[in-house]
Amino acid sequence: MFQICRTLSLPLNEIEISAIRSQGAGGQNVNKVASAIHLRFDINASSLPDRYKERLLNLRDRRITNDGVIVLKSQEHRSQERNRAEAFNRLRALILSVAIVALPRKLTKPSRGQERRRLEDKKHRSDIKALRKSVEE
Repeated sequence: MFQICRTLSLPLNEIEISAIRSQGAGGQNVNKVASAIHLRFDINASSLPDRYKERLLNLRDRRITNDGVIVLKSQEHRSQERNRAEAFNRLRALILSVAIVALPRKLTKPSRGQERRRLEDKKHRSDIKALRKSVEE
């Protein structure tokens, strides 16, 4: 299992990993160790919470197919282990992007209504102050 966030982890048996041969120029197979990684993750068959599944399926990402399968390829490194770690990190980042929902941002600038009420209160307080002064005199 690898940890996605504090409360969410995925079993490795839900992730299908296969080694593929990288291709050279012109599409021919290169005669070397298959270090490229092809990772498949089925969203519908996974143990993710339903809200994450729904967000992943609605996410517009070219790595997610129409039938709900995430396909990731990694061939940047020469070693299979580093490519596998890279693919896991990409999957983790993709799931974290839907797992963490940003809270609505608090406005730093007051709205028009708040500004209007503030000015009205200010005027009201100054009127009351003027009335007190006239009573005291």
